[in-house]
Amino acid sequence: MSSSPGIKPREHVDLVYISIETAIALASVLGNVLVVLVVCVNRALRDTTFCFIVSLAVADIAVGILVIPLAIIISMGFNTQFYTCLFLSCLLLIITQSSILSLLAIAIDRYLRVKIPIRYSTIVTERRAYVAVCLCWILSFLTGLVPMIGWNNRDAHRNSSSIICNFTTVMRMDYMVYFNFFGWVVVPLSVMIALYAEIFRVIRRQLNRRAEATCDGDRYYQKELKLAKSLALVVFLFAVCWLPIHIMNCITFFRRDCKVPKIAFYVGIFMSHVNSALNPMVYAFRIKRFRVTLLQITRRCMLCKPTEPTLRSSIPALEKTDM
Repeated sequence: MSSSPGIKPREHVDLVYISIETAIALASVLGNVLVVLVVCVNRALRDTTFCFIVSLAVADIAVGILVIPLAIIISMGFNTQFYTCLFLSCLLLIITQSSILSLLAIAIDRYLRVKIPIRYSTIVTERRAYVAVCLCWILSFLTGLVPMIGWNNRDAHRNSSSIICNFTTVMRMDYMVYFNFFGWVVVPLSVMIALYAEIFRVIRRQLNRRAEATCDGDRYYQKELKLAKSLALVVFLFAVCWLPIHIMNCITFFRRDCKVPKIAFYVGIFMSHVNSALNPMVYAFRIKRFRVTLLQITRRCMLCKPTEPTLRSSIPALEKTDM
């Protein structure tokens, strides 16, 4: 890789990494702020499902505002106290973990909507949805702060008053591999795959039954089938974005003689972050009600045109053609 005069190759790689991370942060914040804004503007979207989507959007906004800047700062390496660096590293885990748990909550919500459509509204109430969102964030804090209570690399730096802050310097790799990856990435991912597979199975079975009975009342399951395809895409993107960095952590932990290039870690890190920028497109912008409201917001705020008086009148029709 060629570098500019006066810039070392490593510094050149760092600059590229920072530029890419900044672009991802801007896209993540902008896209997810629009998601929250659309839900606030359109009252028809304020149901239990969109409660989970807003939770996911908030987590992804935090990724853009906090996680990515902290990741950039930590990657630079600065002198600080051990527990200061450890706390900053734990913040990365807390916020990214909340995003993963929000994805899982959405998957469970869609599964219940398909599996028990008649009883869904009585079981998944607005209050229970708020409780589920709170549990997601509480679990994120508990799992992310585990290194603060002892599962860290403090013993290796006990004689040092300050350290060069780096994620791998303070974080134990067995925690990242066994607890964070196997426990809080592989397990949720496996559960999501199983849930989406069951969603497809239930929808296909219901549509086949209705086809044999020549019944016209299959709009509900056709809509759910379309959404299930989007959910399958979410699982695929989640795996593609998150697995590389964790696989590299496993290689570093299990094969200590095998050194993963720094640029490979950079690629893995920003791939995990880019998932937050993709979520609005997959979850929000594929939903028709989101698109209609977003276009109206764009006309009013960006193009300086008055909002057409169709938002309230069009809501019933939009509810019938949700996707």
